Amino acid sequence: MKATQVRYKHRRQNKNRYIQIPLLAVLLLSAFIACDDAYLLDPSVSLYDLDFEAEDWTTTTHSNSAEPDYDQIFDDSKVQRIDIVITEDNWQAMLDDMTQLYGSFGSNRNSGPASDNNEDPMFVPAEIFYNDKQWYKVGIRFKGNSSLQNSWMSGILKLSLKLDFDEFEDDYPQIDNQRFYGFKKLSMKNNFDDTSFLREKVTAEFFGSAGLAVSHTAFYELYLNSGEGPEYFGLYTMVEEVDDTVIKTQFSSSGGNLYKPEGTGASFRSGSFSESYFEKKTNEDASDWSDIEKLFEVLHDNTRTSDPSVWRADLDTIFDTDVFLEYLAVNTTVQNWDTYGRMTHNYFLYNNPETDKLTWIPWDNNEALQEGKMGGSPNLNFSDVSSSSWPLIGYIYADPVYRAKYESYLQKTVDGAFEVNAAQMKYSAYSALIEESVYAEQSGYTFLNYSGQFQTSIATLNSHADSRASAVYNYLN
Repeated sequence: MKATQVRYKHRRQNKNRYIQIPLLAVLLLSAFIACDDAYLLDPSVSLYDLDFEAEDWTTTTHSNSAEPDYDQIFDDSKVQRIDIVITEDNWQAMLDDMTQLYGSFGSNRNSGPASDNNEDPMFVPAEIFYNDKQWYKVGIRFKGNSSLQNSWMSGILKLSLKLDFDEFEDDYPQIDNQRFYGFKKLSMKNNFDDTSFLREKVTAEFFGSAGLAVSHTAFYELYLNSGEGPEYFGLYTMVEEVDDTVIKTQFSSSGGNLYKPEGTGASFRSGSFSESYFEKKTNEDASDWSDIEKLFEVLHDNTRTSDPSVWRADLDTIFDTDVFLEYLAVNTTVQNWDTYGRMTHNYFLYNNPETDKLTWIPWDNNEALQEGKMGGSPNLNFSDVSSSSWPLIGYIYADPVYRAKYESYLQKTVDGAFEVNAAQMKYSAYSALIEESVYAEQSGYTFLNYSGQFQTSIATLNSHADSRASAVYNYLN
């Protein structure tokens, strides 16, 4: 375990001055009330916690004028450490909120079904320490869907977190537009259901190697201090947020509509469109979903069967089919069941202003690189995917022109992004890098069930790479 020393600064909180100078107390309290009622109504914001100096603030590390520093935050050559320091009251508030959402911690050890609550957990302010520098009043909350719920109900406190570095800037003007080396938001993924600890990271790299827009990832040890000193919460995967820097750095413009589909309409079944299924992550104030509606219209148009060339031309105008076909080739080769074709989530659609086409962006890959659940990852020929239920796959694959492109991308995938030797070398390098951090995890903060499970899981990934290359070869031949 790394012996990184973390510097915690102590604030001056001279509450006695209000007793000694009553008039000043009255004036200050009146100012707070007049300035923002949130100071009094938000239990995470203390009247005595407002007057501080952001002493570690520099342009490079904290300001929004700095470009995202990928070499610093997403360094593939090492496991980095990040510390969260949170007040006991705010930590308890987060736990109480989870109890309200999902029941008592560890509740499925006894009885009770999983909750269908889709409400996001609450944000609270906390201090972030990294490389002996502090970030102030950073918004943190638990994140995830079934992974969050299942971890909580299983009594595992290693929960995924969302970090928003200026979430509380209205309450604390000192952190206006605070950034973390150019990043406003980041996700700390807990590698749920992944005893190799690699799936989230390497799958994103396979997509990236194929030329697709995708989040950067990196390994971090997470320590949390809620008043009793730093506790090791385990090895996490830091993931870049799509609605923050992915669209800003991997597209020519970040001004297009970005959607995070979820629910029935995200299947693109005929007649299933509703704005509620396509949450906007950009341009939220513009009540316009016409690009998504157009995709539904074209996808289900009668020309698909009566005049396929017209249908393809119309579809190519609104939807980046080349990107989607390459995504399908990579996703189906590496196997990923927890996404489109099995589940109505875990992807983004971005209306790229350069092309005016909706572009597919993969997301949340901790369940990849395995046959999986819920019927398993789709077959290479999608024979187990219902066209009416999943028309973006079924209709496109049924078209011979699109199918030929898909098959060329399959060959490209096994020759390049997911070439067997390269994949296995990646597994070897990363498993050696994180081994010490993995074995330092403690009961209640780990998904490992026995000491040798990590190495067994790496061996499984190596066998999987061989088997998938053979599967693609057999399909193409």
